[in-house]
This record gives sequence, structure tokens and C-alpha cells, in this order.
Amino acid sequence: MSLPPDPSQDPAQPSGEDLFVCIDHVGVAVPDLDAAIAFYASAFGMETVHRETNEEQGVEEAMVAVAGTEQRIQLLAPLTPDSTIAKFLDRSGPGLQQIAYRVVDVEHTAQVLRERGLRLLYDQPRRGTAGSRVNFVHPKDAGGVLVELVQPTAG
Repeated sequence: MSLPPDPSQDPAQPSGEDLFVCIDHVGVAVPDLDAAIAFYASAFGMETVHRETNEEQGVEEAMVAVAGTEQRIQLLAPLTPDSTIAKFLDRSGPGLQQIAYRVVDVEHTAQVLRERGLRLLYDQPRRGTAGSRVNFVHPKDAGGVLVELVQPTAG
């Protein structure tokens, strides 16, 4: 039995380093943001490091930090009953909603992924948390996982 060729040995096969810097955060859909913040603080000792309302995305959100690290969990609550997060909660209930990868250039990464046959939700990046630029890979093209691409603001 022969093994398939190792893609790391083939320069024509791009590696993950070509696209992603790191996992930026994991998004969790919640029906009540204040209750979720209180739970993550009391149960897990996590501190809220950022909170905002993103009208364009239809969410109120908070970034909570894993103690002593730069790792974040993004808590997402719907602003309206017809928002994407509200629909997710109706369909799936509270829980893991997305994984977000940090990228250097969201437009470049989106282009590469499109060339690899993946669908992105937006033609152009949109505003994300704290002014970041974001786009999403369609979950049907990523094994059922909503993948967010995050280009943080400079500085």
C-alpha cells in the first residue's frame, strides 16, 4: 500500500501557512449576552476584554479572554429575530457557531480560497469586531463549519 504524496514536499500544493496566521477566536452563539458573560466569568474565570454592537452583522458581541493569554472566545447574541445569529439559535440552539482564522490580507485569502473552489459569503470584506475586516467561507464548503477570515485593524 502506498501513501499519497506529502503535500509539504510539493511546491505546487500551498500549505496552511500561506493563508492563516493563527486561530483568532471561536464564536459561540448565545441568546442573552449579559448572562453568557456572567457565566464565562464565574464558571471559567474569563474576563471581558471587548464589547460592541455590530448593526451590520446584526449582533451584540463580547470577546472574553482565556486567563493570561491572547486567546479569545467571541460571544454573539442576536440584535433582531431575523439576524443570522437568531436564525442559528432557532436552528441549532446555543453553542459553537464558527471558528475564525486571523489573516494578513482578507481579500488575498478570499481570492485564494475561491481559486480552490470554496464559496465565500461576501463579494467584499465587511466590518467585523473592533473595525476588523472579515469574510466567511460557506459552511457547506468547509465540512459544516462556518469559517471566518479576520484581518485585524492595523495597530
